[in-house]
Amino acid sequence: MPPRKLYDYSQYDFDNPMYTIDDIRKINPQRHAMEQLTGIVYIDEEGQGLVGFKDITDDEFWCTGHMPGFPLMPGVIQCEAAAQLGGFFARKYDLLGGEYLGFGGMESVRFRRSVFPGSRLIILIKVIKVRPGKRVVFDFQGFVEDVMVFNGTMIGVPINRGSEL
Repeated sequence: MPPRKLYDYSQYDFDNPMYTIDDIRKINPQRHAMEQLTGIVYIDEEGQGLVGFKDITDDEFWCTGHMPGFPLMPGVIQCEAAAQLGGFFARKYDLLGGEYLGFGGMESVRFRRSVFPGSRLIILIKVIKVRPGKRVVFDFQGFVEDVMVFNGTMIGVPINRGSEL
């Protein structure tokens, strides 16, 4: 059985996000094919969480090769979208410092349904633990048409040019 939703996102206006892709670019470093967010509709500063989304088009870089004639959004790209949302929060509120936020690990990841072009992937993130300067742990969930398609826990770590994880 899937876990309970981190946020009731039905009340947010996805047509008028708080942060558009242009706003996200001011905080997140990903560009071009690696940009996996379309907008952010809610930030819970006190509860340390947020709700964002990715509108998935037929032009995604993975559509022609995963799987030809039956394009499925790769699970690793779904996790990347969640990581970018968590990275936005961590960088905006300077939870860790560092030039970038990188993957430190993932746990209990479950892919529950396929995600296809033409879908809006709604992503929910909630911070569950912060070790300042060391790591942040997020729960994450993804939904398409109000059905949970993936969920798990990820660790974000600060990265600086010239350093290793």
